[in-house]
Amino acid sequence: MTATTNIPAALPADGISNHSGQSTENNDDLDRDHLACAFRLAECFGFHEGICNHFSLRLDGEEERYLINPYGTHWSQMTPDALLLIDGDGNVLSGNGSVEDSARYIHVAAHRANRRHKVVLHTHMPFATTLTMLDGDAGKLPMTHQTAVRFHDRVAYESRFGGLAQSPDEGERLARKSSTSATTDILFLANHGVVVSGESVAMAFDDLYYLERACRQHVLALQTGAPLKVIPDDVVKLTAEQFHRDMPAFADQHFAALRQVLLSHPDHHFTF
Repeated sequence: MTATTNIPAALPADGISNHSGQSTENNDDLDRDHLACAFRLAECFGFHEGICNHFSLRLDGEEERYLINPYGTHWSQMTPDALLLIDGDGNVLSGNGSVEDSARYIHVAAHRANRRHKVVLHTHMPFATTLTMLDGDAGKLPMTHQTAVRFHDRVAYESRFGGLAQSPDEGERLARKSSTSATTDILFLANHGVVVSGESVAMAFDDLYYLERACRQHVLALQTGAPLKVIPDDVVKLTAEQFHRDMPAFADQHFAALRQVLLSHPDHHFTF
């Protein structure tokens, strides 16, 4: 069972369409709509940091074209038309505004590192970022809760902080970690934040949401000072397989449900 997540391009002032049927818009329009919705939802859950951090999406086709947020637009105000279209060199092809250097270098390199990653979400969300501040194995997400297990064998860690990503070399250095394994979708950046990538907006956003929950559960468990109860390896493997079997369909349904809340109750206060 899957849910329809199409969000048509012609959106009202609140950035969310009330169209309930199948869209006739092209894929680029749908990609814009989905990415804009992801920004607004991320802000609702407190995943943003000021007007910083970025989400990007590689458009279909032979040309290297990406959608990305312009610097200075608050995530709560993001609409499809506000997104910039850039090329592989970071040149703005359409849209108003500019691309922050760190956005251009981190995101283009991340997309190139793994062609499976159509969508790249970079945030400094609090609990995941907390783990990037811890040294050694303390900074890794252990398999101590079923939510964490969905990320089994899908996480990489960059252990060195090299300053702000304001050069192509730094962006490529960070992206190399994502290219070392075909299954890597989550990258923890030491002293920095996380990069969550996926094959669709729904998949990437679903991982972003549950990654922050898994990290919050871990941080809260650490605060008790008691020993952690690690799940046995064989159970981890079984549970991960169960998650992965249905993950695309569940991600579509989750994204559709969240979108519907924004549509029907735009002033709704989300809890997390």
